[in-house]
Formats: sequence, structure tokens, C-alpha cells
Amino acid sequence: MDVNDKLAVLADAAKYDASCASSGGDKRDSRDGHGIGSTTGAGICHAFTPDGRCVSLLKVLLTNWCVYDCLYCINRKSSDVRRARFSIDEIVQLTLSFYRRNVIEGLFLSSGIIRTPDYTMEQAIEVARRLREQEHFKGYIHLKTIPDAAPELVERAGRYADRLSINVELPSAASLKQLAPEKNADGIERTMSRIHLRLQAAKEARREAETVRALPGANARTAKPPPFAPAGQSTQLIVGADASDDRAVLQLSHRLYRGQGLRRVYYSAYSPIPHASAALPPQAAPLMREHRLYQADWLMRFYGFGADEIVTEAGFLSLQHDPKLAWALAHPASFPLDVDRAPREQLLRVPGLGVGSVDKLLAARLRRRLRRADLLALGPAAKRALPFLVAIDHRPRATDVQMLARPAAQPQQAALF
Repeated sequence: MDVNDKLAVLADAAKYDASCASSGGDKRDSRDGHGIGSTTGAGICHAFTPDGRCVSLLKVLLTNWCVYDCLYCINRKSSDVRRARFSIDEIVQLTLSFYRRNVIEGLFLSSGIIRTPDYTMEQAIEVARRLREQEHFKGYIHLKTIPDAAPELVERAGRYADRLSINVELPSAASLKQLAPEKNADGIERTMSRIHLRLQAAKEARREAETVRALPGANARTAKPPPFAPAGQSTQLIVGADASDDRAVLQLSHRLYRGQGLRRVYYSAYSPIPHASAALPPQAAPLMREHRLYQADWLMRFYGFGADEIVTEAGFLSLQHDPKLAWALAHPASFPLDVDRAPREQLLRVPGLGVGSVDKLLAARLRRRLRRADLLALGPAAKRALPFLVAIDHRPRATDVQMLARPAAQPQQAALF
């Protein structure tokens, strides 16, 4: 099988992993003439960073051979799919070739489990090492960490990768035991904890080095401590492969954000695979459910919502309304808010108001009382806020909220705010 055929097989096999954003990486500027690639600038997988940049990553598996038999995975041991495996040199040369043709800005590398977790991890690390040390590649590298890989391998992986990730896979340990018997929820979290502790140590080392360099008479060229996965770690959850509701999913995400310091939790709606086990649902999870979970995740991270309070419908998020609007409709006693007096944390709960809009309102009301025109000037999304706010020349009508509460004929991909 030639490299192009392998690429067709192994790029397609990698499409089920959603966690390929490249935000948060350190700048590795190659304009000094040493090395190729960069983590900055606009770029076959497209990912969007929080600042809106679109970046392109070569998203591929080292191999889709796997000794595990996870029932939800197309690449499981018992699956009747076409198999392929890249050599380390093939992955390195593919990455460089795509970069030189301005197709990608980095590499997202995962793999089926070959022989043992440690052996697989060693292979992935060697790809990253050759790119960094032999080819002087300064683009973005995201490595999938293999559960229960040896701590020293995790340490080496973080030395070369911008981001590490290990997939939790399913919202409950019981579901993981049933659908992925070779995997262990405690083992996955142990590896996460190792990465988290090492990230904290690297952050503290950088802080101490900066303090030393700031001292009078200090050498400005004092060596920086070695990097360790500067873009942090992330994980992915499959949604809809088991009976877990959205409350359970968000509670787990909240715990991982707080306890493991994750940069992102990615959600992937379950999609039926060929020759699927009878233990799996026969139908795909709604893509709108995945979308609502991303919106709820945003509310937890940036708007002060708790995991338990976002879900308002028997454990599941509303598919008709975005989570913030659903929460507002379920808590009519919290509105309307006086736009001139309401604190920031309450304004952030108003549908249609994002973090930037709230900060603009807070700054403007220091100088004068706010009017309806000030709200409309925030942009089209702010119209959704009018039924929940009171201003000097504006009072909402009861019918305004009733109009928002009407279910749409076909749910739309609603804004995060």
C-alpha cells in the first residue's frame, strides 16, 4: 500500500476525534531562518481558535490497527475495516510536505493501540521528536496520550507537543466498562492528573525564571525552563452512545475543568458504525444535542453558570432553545433587570448579551443612564436581550418573552450568547 492509500485510510479513520483545535500554543517563530512552520497566521482539518483564526492540521492516525475492542469505535479489533499503518518517516515527511505546500500549520496525531500502550506512545513521540529535533519544525503538534502510558513517556511527549489529550470517551465509568472493557476510567484520570501536575510544575518554573530575569543585574538571556505542552490538555466525550443525560455530561466536564485544569472538553455526537453491537443505540445522537452541549460548556467556562443549573428539562438540554434562553425562560422571577443597576454576573445571564457587550454596558453606565438605543447599538443579537431588561426609555411587554418562548419549526444553530 503506497503512502497516498495509507493517507486515505488513516485520515478517514481519524475523523471521529473532534479535539483538534490549536488555540493556546506558544509562538514558535521561524522567520529568523532557523526551522520551518509556525503556530501563528492563517493556514485536512480546519479548527477555529477562540480569536476566530482558522487553522489547518494534518489530522491522521499512526495506524488504525488496535488491540482494543471498544464497541463504539470503527477501528476496534473486531471491526471489518481496511487497515493501514504509517512508518514514522512517512508521517514526518507527509507533515513537512503538506506544510511546504501551505496546506497545514501543524499535526494532530492519534493512533490505535499497537502491541502495548507504551509501545504506541513511543512511536507517536518519535514522530514529534524527529519533527522538532531533526527537521526543526516549529508548527503546532497535538499528540494523543495513550491511557496508562508510563509517566516518563508522558514527560517526553509534553517536551515536543504543544498540546496533549486523552479521551475520557464516555460520561460514566460503568458505561466505559461495558462498551470499552480494556479501558479503565481511573487509569484515564490518573494519566490526566500526571499531565496536570506536570503542567503546573512547568508553569511555576516559568514564573520563577521570569522573576530571576527581572532582578537587577540579572542576565536577560537566562535559559528558559524546558517547555511542557504549552497549550495544555484536552479531552473528548462521546454523547449518545450510552444512557447518560446532559446533566451527567456537564457535571463530568465541570469536574474535569476544575480538577484537571483542562483547556477544552470536546463533545462528539455518537454515530452508528458498521456491524455495531446490539449494546449500542441504533440511531445517531442529534447533532443539535452536541451543539447545545458546546453552548452549555461555554456558559460554564465564561458566564458563571453551574453544571446543575443549566439543564432545565428532565436532565437534558432543550433542543428548541439555546441554554441561556432556556434558563431565562425557566426563571421568570430573575427578570427584567435594570440595565443601569444590575451587577455584571446578572447581566451575563441575559440572553443576547455576551461578555464583550456586558463590559461595554458597564463602562457606558459610569458616564450616563442607558437607553434602548444603547442596547440596540450592541448589534443584532442584543435585540434578544430587550425582553429581559429595563432602561430609562424601555420596559418589556409580557408578550415579548412569550414570543421568544415559542418553539421554532426547525431548531437553528443558535448563538453562544
